[in-house]
Amino acid sequence: MASDTKKTELRRRRKRASVGRDKARKRAREGTPKFPIHLDQTANQAK
Repeated sequence: MASDTKKTELRRRRKRASVGRDKARKRAREGTPKFPIHLDQTANQAK
């Protein structure tokens, strides 16, 4: 049987490994965000 200290260390390690996992998966699924294009500025430069 594992000691209380070892159990605590493993719990803490497991928690640290999972921090931010949901958000990271969400970002990976969504890919690169769509950046806004300033149409008024690009139209002025084309003239």
